[in-house]
Amino acid sequence: MDLYPKLILDALATVRYPGTGKNIVEAGMVEDDMRISGLHVSFSLIFDKPTNPFLKSIMKAAEAAIHAYVGKEVEVEVKSKTLQAPRPEVGQLLPGVKNIIAVSSGKGGVGKSTIAANLAVALAKLGYKVGLLDADIFGPSMPKMFHQEDARPYAEPVNGRDLIVPVENYGVKMLSIGFFVDPDQAMLWRGAMACNALKQLIGDANWGDLDYFVLDTPPGTSDIHLTLVQTLPITGVIIVSTPQKVALADARKGINMYQNDKVNVPILGLVENMAWFTPAELPQNKYYLFGKEGVKRLAEEMRVPLLGQIPIVQSICENGDKGTPEALDETGPMGQAFMDFARRVVEETDRRNAEQAPTHIVEVKK
Repeated sequence: MDLYPKLILDALATVRYPGTGKNIVEAGMVEDDMRISGLHVSFSLIFDKPTNPFLKSIMKAAEAAIHAYVGKEVEVEVKSKTLQAPRPEVGQLLPGVKNIIAVSSGKGGVGKSTIAANLAVALAKLGYKVGLLDADIFGPSMPKMFHQEDARPYAEPVNGRDLIVPVENYGVKMLSIGFFVDPDQAMLWRGAMACNALKQLIGDANWGDLDYFVLDTPPGTSDIHLTLVQTLPITGVIIVSTPQKVALADARKGINMYQNDKVNVPILGLVENMAWFTPAELPQNKYYLFGKEGVKRLAEEMRVPLLGQIPIVQSICENGDKGTPEALDETGPMGQAFMDFARRVVEETDRRNAEQAPTHIVEVKK
């Protein structure tokens, strides 16, 4: 049997691309790199992106068509090429980002997302270029906190790649998995699926130039945290806790995770959230509902800075639900508290950068 290009192309012309009605030859999907050697033929098929849902099925159909219309004895080698440039390697994902700050907590319910949202807004009000990634894949809350629940991010072409455009509000660029899923449905994802989604929000988005990239991480220690330290060189971590002993025990675990020799991400400091309760009608009064200065004592014990003590007031809950973070009002007492907190974060980040080497990405052991 003699093989020649037209024979192969005629066979490939029987393969149609779903939804367009055109065959893959007519659609220009067959690359001009066909090689024939005896009964061996190799060629490439061009797809719009690496994640094309029909990529594998079309490649198999092309091989089957040659066996059916040319001969079963033909050895077929089908390769794929994509028009979209590949995602940059780990370590080169965010070249325009100066500082990556993770906001973390040992347990849920301590107000970590509230701290992260207000930190991002306060940094923006201080004049910095700020991005915020809602890395809490299973419990995204940033769309509500930024009053962007109805936002649907789109992609735009950038240097041969289709990149997601972050939603922007209050001077902060922000992305969350909450923009891409049904808010009323539970996220029944395995760890690998959640980690891949997180990598897309990081590496397939047009974050641009940022002074601070704030990561709102999930509570506890999980696959998501490992993915973050294996994907990004995190400048430093802020640990959020409430003053009671059960929260402090979990905060200690969070600190130990980042200080582990294999992770080795600097702790910028601790934040004591819900430090005391102040009723609106008695603004001078302080009621220590969860204990007094537990996080302050932990910071002293662990020899890390205390970045702030944030009281619990009714307006924090109300403004969080309305999507208007407290830091927007610099003149109010809570706004001032978050602005002071942001200034301390800047101060500690600058000190960390001056005194310590850049953070290394944790290597993945195969």
